[in-house]
Amino acid sequence: MADRTKTTIWTKDYICVLFSALMLVLSHSSVNPMVSTYTTYLGAGPKLMGLLTGLFYGIALAMRPVAGPVTTRVDNRKLMMIAYAIGAVVNLGYALFHSIPMFMLFRFLNGVQYAFVGSLGVTLAANSLPQEKLTSGLGIYGVAGAVAASIAPQIALWLRDWGEAIGNPDLGFTFVFLFAAASLALGLIPLYLMSPDVKDKEVLATTGKWYQTILSKHAAFPTVIMFLLIVAYSQFNGYMVPYGEEIGVKQIGLFFTVLSLVMLVTRPVCGSLSDRYGQKFLIIPGTVLFAASFFIIGAAKDLTLIIVGAVVAALGYGAANPSVQSMCIQTETKARRAGASNTIYAG
Repeated sequence: MADRTKTTIWTKDYICVLFSALMLVLSHSSVNPMVSTYTTYLGAGPKLMGLLTGLFYGIALAMRPVAGPVTTRVDNRKLMMIAYAIGAVVNLGYALFHSIPMFMLFRFLNGVQYAFVGSLGVTLAANSLPQEKLTSGLGIYGVAGAVAASIAPQIALWLRDWGEAIGNPDLGFTFVFLFAAASLALGLIPLYLMSPDVKDKEVLATTGKWYQTILSKHAAFPTVIMFLLIVAYSQFNGYMVPYGEEIGVKQIGLFFTVLSLVMLVTRPVCGSLSDRYGQKFLIIPGTVLFAASFFIIGAAKDLTLIIVGAVVAALGYGAANPSVQSMCIQTETKARRAGASNTIYAG
């Protein structure tokens, strides 16, 4: 009944979540496309490069048994602030210590941070939205990330090139990591302004034992779908920069810009369609389009076809992703949403 009285998604808490998400993705999307290039610069071979690129995802997965119960029982706002602070320290570590052993250490800590921020962000966003506008609200929440993701790789490439021009490659990568640390520090401000996430003891009692909040069996189906989507999408973040260098495309950063700008439109529009017609209406055609984009990009020999692939990928992923997220959140009660979010991020 309380949810039905909310006629707008634009509450103070939701706006704060959006700005904090923008800062998080700005940090994440400036560093992640550089990891493969940076580790190669440090002397890593292809296998070690792949390991370091995906290391923090593996650590984040291993931390899920901790993240679910903690997120269910602890003030989500305070927990998110701690995660942002850890992320800022991690990026400062990247900036100060340029060696593979130290990079592995801070990449491990990065994984601990990532175990919390994704599911926490979705949970905080969902809890600040009316039920009937959940998919469209989560779609716009994704737009905040898309805005940051559209400019972050370009900023990172510019900072790296600037550092190389005035000093050496070390300096260029240092500028990228400092920028990421500063972004997370700024993200702490809107989180501080949010309302406290007070946990009601009677409501918590309905969530069951602590181990029952690690994962949600009801969210298993959307998690499988999200798993398959992210397996594909992670190739963009990890390998588009070296792929562009391999085929001789110098302005590969435009791929991320076009991908994100098109998703600025597709996410909110598809979110509204999903609220009206149901999630399944968009998941299947969106997934088909997303798959087609990889055939286009894989056949590319110049920037033109890569941009076409970016547009198709944005249409597909922008339709499927928020629908799957909303489907996942709606499988559980509000008190158990953290477990549902933890499940889909485990996937």
